[in-house]
Amino acid sequence: MSVATGLAIGQEAKPELAQTAVAQAMRQIGATTANSALLLLTSEFARDPVPALRAAARAANCTQVIGCSATGIFTDQDWVVDAPAAAVMVMTGNFALLPEPAPQPDTLLLALAAPSAINTAWLGAPGRRFGGISGDATGQGPFSVWKSGKGAAAGHCEFALSGAVGVVGAAHGVQVLSEARPITAGHGYDVVFLGGKPALETLQYAYSSVDTADPLPLHNLMAGIANNADDIRHGHYRLAALVCANESDRSVTLARPVQPGQLIFWALRDTGAAQQDMQRLLGSLQGQLAAKPEFGLMFSCLGRGPYFYSGVDRDLDLVRKALPGMPLIGFYGNGEIAPLNGTNELLQYSAVLGLFHDHI
Repeated sequence: MSVATGLAIGQEAKPELAQTAVAQAMRQIGATTANSALLLLTSEFARDPVPALRAAARAANCTQVIGCSATGIFTDQDWVVDAPAAAVMVMTGNFALLPEPAPQPDTLLLALAAPSAINTAWLGAPGRRFGGISGDATGQGPFSVWKSGKGAAAGHCEFALSGAVGVVGAAHGVQVLSEARPITAGHGYDVVFLGGKPALETLQYAYSSVDTADPLPLHNLMAGIANNADDIRHGHYRLAALVCANESDRSVTLARPVQPGQLIFWALRDTGAAQQDMQRLLGSLQGQLAAKPEFGLMFSCLGRGPYFYSGVDRDLDLVRKALPGMPLIGFYGNGEIAPLNGTNELLQYSAVLGLFHDHI
């Protein structure tokens, strides 16, 4: 075994938690030195993570400690959202997380960022990025991203997975309520007409298929956005939350900008659909790999994890059931990054999963 995880939970954000998590992982491998360590800390550490980073570096006997803070973290062992905790994945043997100064367009890069550090220039630079956005439940609290055992001044970092071959995909997990229609009138964040009909009218008609008398639950309704029907069929679409329904002009305002000609379908966040989508993703990724995955990285929306599944992370359960014993690490964040449709997309309410094995 060349990769292992550790998880330590406490009552206070003390450096010893990071040391304990690393020690657990190193014992599993039977090694005294790691090539690199992916260290995730709960938000209690965000204001001063340095002592924990140093403790992890000493325990792993390496300086290549990267990661971030988040409201919730998890490994293949368990998840934590309500207590100070440290999770780590240590890599030895052929595996390592290494800086890639000049990535090629097809280079797969683990990407971590604070909300304030997200920009289109970074996302659109050469390389296929996947990962997550650190932060707390509101997106307004303390954030921290680190690399080489210290804070990343730019607020983001990215690393190539040396020695590994992998595949990445996203599970959106929504119940589709309508067929996709082209935007025939819209500007900025406002969708005015879909397929020649007022956008709000199409939304109300789509929601009428749900067996309920409740008014439109804008907090649970989503817009699926894609450039063509093939992208939708393969799950390569973006989700946008609904900001408001405008009775005056019968338009709908979304949380991301749109362009005329794009396709939009209306959807509802649904736990059953989310689990089906995760099962689909697991089957698809395993089918693309030439060998059994040796480790996995997963980045889930804070609004999708145990809060979404009534106190149980069913996404994590599905991965552990499909791939028992596989080292896995990740966190619940304020956005997910995945290479879809030939571009690096910033997603919402999704789970991004990467599976990896030795390239030899």
